[in-house]
Amino acid sequence: MAAEPEKRHDGPVQSSLEVGTTSDIPQSWYSRLLSDFRPIERDESEGSVEAPLARKLQGRHMQMIAIGGSIGTGLFIGSGASLSQGGPLGLLLSFMIIGIMMFCVVNALGELAVRFPISGGFNIYSTRFIDPAWGFAMGWNYALQWLVVLPLELTASALTIRYWHSTINVGVWITIFLATVISINLIGVKGYGEAEFAFAIIKVVAVVGFILFGIIYNVGGTPHGSYIGGKLWRDPGPLANGFKGICAVFVNAAFAFAGTELVGLAAAEAANPRKSLPKAIKQVFWRITLFYIISLFIVGLIVPYTDNRLLNPSSSVDINTSPFVIAINNAGVKILPDIFNAVILVAVLSVGNSSIYASSRTLTGLADRSQAPKIFRYVDRKGRPLVSLALSSALGFIAYVSCSDKGPKVFTWLLALSGLSSLFTWGSICYAHIRFRSGFAYQGYSLDELSFKSQGGLIGSWIGLMINILCLIAQFYTAVWPIGGTPNAKSFFEIYLAAPIILVSFIAWKIVKRTKWVSLNDMDVVSGSRAYTAEDLEEENNTPKNGFGRVSGLLC
Repeated sequence: MAAEPEKRHDGPVQSSLEVGTTSDIPQSWYSRLLSDFRPIERDESEGSVEAPLARKLQGRHMQMIAIGGSIGTGLFIGSGASLSQGGPLGLLLSFMIIGIMMFCVVNALGELAVRFPISGGFNIYSTRFIDPAWGFAMGWNYALQWLVVLPLELTASALTIRYWHSTINVGVWITIFLATVISINLIGVKGYGEAEFAFAIIKVVAVVGFILFGIIYNVGGTPHGSYIGGKLWRDPGPLANGFKGICAVFVNAAFAFAGTELVGLAAAEAANPRKSLPKAIKQVFWRITLFYIISLFIVGLIVPYTDNRLLNPSSSVDINTSPFVIAINNAGVKILPDIFNAVILVAVLSVGNSSIYASSRTLTGLADRSQAPKIFRYVDRKGRPLVSLALSSALGFIAYVSCSDKGPKVFTWLLALSGLSSLFTWGSICYAHIRFRSGFAYQGYSLDELSFKSQGGLIGSWIGLMINILCLIAQFYTAVWPIGGTPNAKSFFEIYLAAPIILVSFIAWKIVKRTKWVSLNDMDVVSGSRAYTAEDLEEENNTPKNGFGRVSGLLC
């Protein structure tokens, strides 16, 4: 349906501000330091609500955030429980399905984030293109997801250290690691980007190294090894608990993939999202294939799902439940267990670092749109959302509960908050993309005006949305009828706690604010966008590629 001419908006609209400094720079370093923490002046003209965050992330940062953003405890440790519950086939199928869905989600997100590289997280797209009440629910869902991940990752880091120093209280290591990730984020977005760049390189090298190790171990090339081949797929077999086992693994897979969408959140602080974000998005397929599917296929070949070390009911973050570590220990290769434990330590610190970054930016975005207390709008002259950073960091102190015998119970409920939340976030991203395309066309725009288009298009977003819904149904099934148990409220809410929280948030905001479903006619497809002329896009597409750019272009 053609839009009326007056609906057409021309020209670029840029509502974000560059972080600047005042002309009266203090002379002493102490005065300059204090001045940096003072609030930056915001541009409140024409209804602008954009947080003036610093745009300092380069292309290499964006690509490494995309490649290594979600490689952490979900893959290295959580896959142990998944293998035990679903068997090697259940593990592989679940992660493949989630992987396909993530490919669709990240491409949909990429199109939105390149067009609208605005601060505040993915709830902004839900608010604009679906319903403000749903955007409110999704914003707090995403913020809570990352707020509770930090203490989990800090505890995992401390328990990893106990591999070398078992006599030192875990509280000591929690303090050290918490101070480390807070310091990185206080440096600013450039500090976060550089840290993730280094962390991602280590994780990538480690996963590739494990794949090579697993192949050698499988064919009997290690000191304690003998030829395995596909024996474990015959005995004890490919599936641990049949169809229900496959369904049970979905929540673990969702938790493992959490963080893949961080590259879209970081777009608001990218120096040139039009160039760096599409390259990063195109790496997602190869990362999913290499780091998850191939490595977990190798794990299923060399670690039997009946190994009782895979599932430790006393701790949800025990390094000894990692099938990667179990395989290395079984192989009898000296030094390698120490190296891989160090890699896991880096991985969990990386996710902890990302949790502060993601939750603080989301909280600031919520406050900018009057969906959170105004105090969270505070951004200093270095582009740091200080109050949001303070709250995000403070939640890390929950990790100290691991020093008591109540720790496992607390972490079980924290996992319940974070695991299922990702499915709602990803489904909303896909549906927001579908709605955006509809509104974009209705108001007279052409897809040729988009500098990056989702590789899956609308079909990909519908596939991603449907897989998310199917995963939620599968999780409901295993929550009501848990493996090896009878229906009970405790087991249900341990898996499905995020759903009622989101539903209550949505209904409450709907009633209080009397929000309405966003119509195609009223949909805002302009504010915060970076529009480009056809000549700009043609010039960029015709620019010769060299080095890594040429290789990635051929692959993607």
